[in-house]
Amino acid sequence: MKPIHALIIEDTAINSDVLREMLSGEGLTCSVIQDARLIQKQIVEQAPPDLIFLDLEMPYIDGYEVLNILKAHPVWASVPVVACTVHTAEATTARTKPFHSFLSKPLDADHFSDQLKEILDGKRVWDVSRLV
Repeated sequence: MKPIHALIIEDTAINSDVLREMLSGEGLTCSVIQDARLIQKQIVEQAPPDLIFLDLEMPYIDGYEVLNILKAHPVWASVPVVACTVHTAEATTARTKPFHSFLSKPLDADHFSDQLKEILDGKRVWDVSRLV
């Protein structure tokens, strides 16, 4: 069976490293894009991943713009996109967009495995419990 592959779109190396470790610990393979402007190239050159974790606040192009690009591409449009951010105001805005799920940062290692399983089972996870 082919391992599940996740794409992490995150401009902060430490955040992408932590998420990559957490996903690898769950048996997923990962790739990272640190400059969201490269998503156009990725869409053309690569097969879509099984799951995308998308930071909402990045320089040059924010997560909402990246989401629009992903959803406009016929092959990538069906890939579940999980919004990730530390900002409470974004949770409300993100709910109005076609995100599959929402995880607040820093990610909760105690709950991540269960959240990931739910997401991979097609269930929506909207974790804003730790946002203040």
